[in-house]
Amino acid sequence: MGGRGEKLGKRVKWVYGRKSTLEGTRSSPASDWVVFLMDFSSELFADIGPNYPLSSSPLPLLFFGKIAMSKAGALDLASGVGGKIDKNEVLSAVDQYEKYHVFYGGEEEERKANYSDMVNKYYDLVTSFYEFGWGESFHFAPRWKGESLRESIKRHEHFLALQLGLKPGQKVLDIGCGIGGPLREISKFSSTSVTGLNNNEYQISRGKELNRIAGVEKTCNFVKADFMKMPFPDNSFDAVYAIEATCHAPDAYGCYKEIHRVLKPGQCFAAYEWCMTDSFDPNNQEHQKLKAEIEIGDGLPDIRLTGKCLEALKQAGFEVIWEKDLAVDSPVPWYLPLDTSHFSLSSFRLTTVGRFITRNMVKTLEYVRLAPKGSQRVQSFLEQAAEGLVGGGKKEIFTPMYFFLARKPLSDNL
Repeated sequence: MGGRGEKLGKRVKWVYGRKSTLEGTRSSPASDWVVFLMDFSSELFADIGPNYPLSSSPLPLLFFGKIAMSKAGALDLASGVGGKIDKNEVLSAVDQYEKYHVFYGGEEEERKANYSDMVNKYYDLVTSFYEFGWGESFHFAPRWKGESLRESIKRHEHFLALQLGLKPGQKVLDIGCGIGGPLREISKFSSTSVTGLNNNEYQISRGKELNRIAGVEKTCNFVKADFMKMPFPDNSFDAVYAIEATCHAPDAYGCYKEIHRVLKPGQCFAAYEWCMTDSFDPNNQEHQKLKAEIEIGDGLPDIRLTGKCLEALKQAGFEVIWEKDLAVDSPVPWYLPLDTSHFSLSSFRLTTVGRFITRNMVKTLEYVRLAPKGSQRVQSFLEQAAEGLVGGGKKEIFTPMYFFLARKPLSDNL
């Protein structure tokens, strides 16, 4: 205890002695206090260590679990909200994004027709929240008892690489790659070259910087494009994977057909899909409410049933080798980091009290202009999605890890 107390005391002195104003930012007692508070909390949680990192997917409320998974700090969060959107336009972008969804009178067909604009706005608004709270890999994972979230996320990525049978030197495509956490991990794990496809400029710029920091620029790269219209020749890749990304596609068949086109004959496509399970009842109002909460909080035009994904794969020309909802056998519920009924000192930011404190901190950051107007609204719909995800997980009507492994036949003459 003495050693930890002495160490923490040094952290307090170090934080307190830091310059607490940002270059180009008007200083005030309030802003100085916010910077001190956020720096201190980061140092405090760093002292707890990596044994319970709350660090994936379209993931709500990721903000609260910074511990060890993320290198981004509170001020990175504040300055990053809105991505490439002009900071004065963030509130307007939030308004436009929310209007796409059911809670604000939006229609599914409109979301599908404008999916590119909707998803781009979503990721511009939430990426800094994601990275601050969840780290570089924006996805969930099944967990073993005693396994940290960080360990489970890496294992989930390694499992995908092993299922694809990746070999050194192969060319691999990551569909909807986010800021590239999984592609960097899979490239290092399998000694392959991985191209990340993403249609969001802000995420690509952030991913390139993280590639540089990790020293993987020669084996990992990014291409800005829509996965419904990929700029690659036919038969370009030795393997293709998607981690909780193709759920953003307005049409599963069209997306899988395009993946089929760029994959070499005889090679495999593997994915973790966000889906409603067979337990989902479209006539149940509570089920519909949970589905709508997930859609607005995660930038989704619609959430497909597992059976619809399977049907679309076969229609696109794939041979399905095997498929399973990996959430079913997970010893630790995948939604546990988002469940406010689960209390842990090391996951304090995810508890009811922790969320209350963080909510007010975001409010203060916005008030002192360290975060743009609209930041609280972004946090609000992320909280709404967290409730939907936890509710959907507990009722077993939703899964973020419907896995399938599918092969492109050597001949298209099926």
